[in-house]
Amino acid sequence: MSSKGIIHIIDDEPVIHDVLAQLLTSEGYEVEISGSGEEALEKFPSQSFDVILLDLLMPGMDGIETLRRIKRFDPLAPVIIITAYGSVESAISAMKIGALDYVQKPFKHDDLLLAVEKALERKRLQDENLRLKDELRQRFGFANIIGKSEAMRDVFELVKAAAPTRSTILLQGESGTGKELVARAIHMNSNRADAPFVTVNSGSLPPDLLESHLFGHVKGAFTGAVALKKGLFEAADRGTIFFDEISSISLETQAKLLRVMQEKEFMRLGGTQTIKVDVRILAATNADIEELIVQKAFRKDLFYRLNVIKIEIPPLRERKEDIPQLVKHFVEIYARENQKDVEGVSEDVLEILDAHAWPGNVRELENLVERAVVLSRSNVITRTSLPPFLLRADGVDDEALIASEESLDLRDRTQAFQKKVILAALKKTKGVQNKAAKLLGVKPTTLNEMIKRLRIDTGNFPA
Repeated sequence: MSSKGIIHIIDDEPVIHDVLAQLLTSEGYEVEISGSGEEALEKFPSQSFDVILLDLLMPGMDGIETLRRIKRFDPLAPVIIITAYGSVESAISAMKIGALDYVQKPFKHDDLLLAVEKALERKRLQDENLRLKDELRQRFGFANIIGKSEAMRDVFELVKAAAPTRSTILLQGESGTGKELVARAIHMNSNRADAPFVTVNSGSLPPDLLESHLFGHVKGAFTGAVALKKGLFEAADRGTIFFDEISSISLETQAKLLRVMQEKEFMRLGGTQTIKVDVRILAATNADIEELIVQKAFRKDLFYRLNVIKIEIPPLRERKEDIPQLVKHFVEIYARENQKDVEGVSEDVLEILDAHAWPGNVRELENLVERAVVLSRSNVITRTSLPPFLLRADGVDDEALIASEESLDLRDRTQAFQKKVILAALKKTKGVQNKAAKLLGVKPTTLNEMIKRLRIDTGNFPA
C-alpha cells in the first residue's frame, strides 16, 4: 500500500507523539517526529513533508517562531497548528503569518484527520498549479518560437529585450505568422508571468458587446444586464491583456481604450465608480495601421501609444530556411499527441514544402504537418501523406503564372492568390464562413477580416 503522504509532527510531548503517530499510520500516512522547533528545522534542508502538525506551546523556540522559520524554507508549506484551549488567539496569529488551519487540544480524531486531508488537497492543488505554470513556461517560452533565419533572429533579440519591461508592444504580421505565440512568450518571460494572460478577440464582437467584455457592466446597464459583470481588464489586473487584430476595433472603443492606457482606470458600462488596473497591453494586427489612420479608420494617438515597441513577424515565404526546423518541431508534437511512431519527413517532401507559397504561413504548415502525421503509414512522412493540391501536376505553375501577368508586385500577387483561395473555400462550404475558416486553417475572425480587406463579395454562395 502506497503512503498517503508524509506528516511531520512537531511537539514536545511524547504522549502526543504516540497518539498522533498511531492515528496517522493507521490511516496510511508516514510520520516524522520532532521534539522541538530546533530539531524540526534541522531536517528541512534535506527532507520534504506534505503536511506539518505544529504545537504552539513548546519550551525553547515556540511554535510561532518555528512557523516563521519554516516559511522561510518553504513559503507554501501546509502547516496545521495544534493549540491548547485558551490559546486560540495565538493560533489565529499563526494563521496570519501562514498557518493553514488549527486544531484545539484535546482534539477529536476525525477533526484532525479532516484537517490533514484538507491540507493535503490544498498542497496537491498548489503542486498542480506549479506544474501547469511550468508547462506554460516551457510551451510558450522562447524555445518554442522556432527559427534560425536572420529575420527570426532579429525577432528573438527584440522579444528578449522587450519582455522584462513594462512597455506596450505592437506585433505586426500576416495571419498565421505566430503573433499570439510571441505575445505569450513575452508575457511568460516578464515579471507578470504568474498573473493572468487574457486574450481579446477584437474582431469577433460588435462594438457594444466588446466594450461590455472589456470593461464589464453594472446591473441594468442595458437590456439583458441582469447582474454586475467584471470585464477582461479587471480579469487581467497585474497581468497582460493581448488584443488580437486590434485594427478591427471601432473608433468609439479605441477612444475608451486610449483612456485606459493613459489613466490606467475605467468605468464599467452604466457605472459611476472608477476602477484602477495595472495591466500591460500587447496588441497584434495584420493590417497596415498607418494606412488606416490615413483613411480615418484608426486613431493616430492610440497608434502612438501602442507603437512604443514594434515587432514585425515575417511571413513564412520570407524565411523558408526555417521550414525544416518547423516541420521537425510539429512532427514531434503531433506524433506524441497521436501516439504515432513518426520521426520526420523525406527529402522530396521538404522540397515540395519549400516550393509552396504558404499564404497561411506557419499555421498552414502546422495544420499540414498534423494531417501528414495522422495519415502516415511509416515512420517517415512521404509525399503520399501530403494533400492533393501540393502534388497536383496541373496545379499552379509559377513560370506560367509569371508569364501570364504583367504586374509582379508581391503584395498584389499575394492578395490575388489569397482572394482566389478564400473564394474557393467559400464556394466549397456554400458561403459558411466558420466552415471555410476551418478548411483554410485560420480563425473565423481572421477570415472575416481578410474578406473585408480583400473586398470579397460573400453574397454569391447560395446554400
